[in-house]
This record gives sequence, structure tokens and C-alpha cells, in this order.
Amino acid sequence: MARDKQLTAVILAGGKGTRLRPYTVSLPKPLMPIGEHPIIEIVIIQLRQAGISRIVIAVGYLESLLKAYLGDGSRFGVEISYSSETEPLGTAGPLNLLKDQLNDTFLFMNGDVFTDIDFSKLLDQHLDSESVATVGLSTRKVDIDFGVVEQDANGNFSKWKEKPSLEYDVSMGIYVLEPKALTFLPDGFVNIPDLIVELSARGETVKGYRHDGYWLDIGRPQDYEIACRDVDNKGISYWLKDE
Repeated sequence: MARDKQLTAVILAGGKGTRLRPYTVSLPKPLMPIGEHPIIEIVIIQLRQAGISRIVIAVGYLESLLKAYLGDGSRFGVEISYSSETEPLGTAGPLNLLKDQLNDTFLFMNGDVFTDIDFSKLLDQHLDSESVATVGLSTRKVDIDFGVVEQDANGNFSKWKEKPSLEYDVSMGIYVLEPKALTFLPDGFVNIPDLIVELSARGETVKGYRHDGYWLDIGRPQDYEIACRDVDNKGISYWLKDE
């Protein structure tokens, strides 16, 4: 679907990144380098390549460092503004501070997502679906190291699965929302799963967009190390196609 309007992206970058300590004691997680680029810079370039040139960054912890590095966005070819929270608001609460600015479809995502997703395809699917929200999904396999025993309602043995692998669709921390979704957002501290569940409970259409490519949430040291290793092996051009 051809998009005839300029869309906005809101990037969450205000968390303390406690799972990634000690790295994040003096550096906000979105500025953690992957190769030669901070993760948030990679995200911004990917968004620009998808045709998004207006970006709002929700900041809090060590926000002065993010503002100093990113500035007004001109050197990345985008327009960056900031929304500062004075107290923790959760992963959806910062949107309450932006309701007056979000009058059209917008992309909402974490600032520490490392992925090769095509944001254009995500946005186009959302617009075609006419849903109030679309959740970016990635499939993850969980290995169970034990024999799983199933019973019937009477406690009788039913089935044995030896060390099974289970697959789940998990949230990538990437969403597309319509302004209508914000009318269901309560004041104060609130997380994005609460908003998505509420939208569905109220009968609003919520879709999923399954991404079969690369995705990492670099919130844990081991995942950050994997991301750095993968950049060394594949080269940053794998994620920044046109740079």
C-alpha cells in the first residue's frame, strides 16, 4: 500500500537498563555500541530508510547523553524531538505526554531493538488491516530439559514428551498504533502489554506482524555480546542496507 502521509516514530529510551549493568551505570542502554554505531543510531537510520523522518525520543535516565549525541537529528537525515519523563511511567505511560502530538498512525518501539525488520512492510500491513494496533512478533523456541508428563482430568497418565521444544510468538518491542489507542491509556505508570490487552478486551482489532528474520533485545549482557559478534561476522551493512 502506498503511504501518502508522513508518519512519526516514538522511541523509548528512558529506562535504566538494570539488566545490562555495569555497562549502563554511566551510559544509557540505547547508546551501547554495536560495532561502530550505538544501537539507537542503527534504529534511526533504519526508520529513515523506511520513510520516517520525524522521530520523538522518550527520555529519562541519563537523557543529557542521548540529547548530546543525537541532537536535532539533522546529521542522520531526520527530525528528532524529545519527551522527558520526571518519574518512571512504564513502557506505555510516556505516550500520555505525547497525546497532543500523535494525531495519526505512529510507530512505537524500544530503543534497544536490534533487528533487520522491514519497517515499511510492517507499516503497510498495519494500514491495510485497519486495526487499532499491530504488534511486531518473532518466533522463539524454548527447549525443555526434562520429560514432560501429561495427565487426564482423573490424574491418569496420558502422554510423555521427552525434552520437547516449544515455540512461541514473542513481542519484538515494536508496535504500530492509531491515535484511538491512546484513548484507552490510563494516566500514570502503565506498560504496553496492559494497553494491548485492554484494546482487545474492548473489542478493538489488534493484529500481529510476524518477522522471520533477525531480532535481538539487547537487554541482557549475553544478548549484547551476541549482537556485537554478529555485527563483526556479517558487517553492519547487513542491517543498514543503503548506507
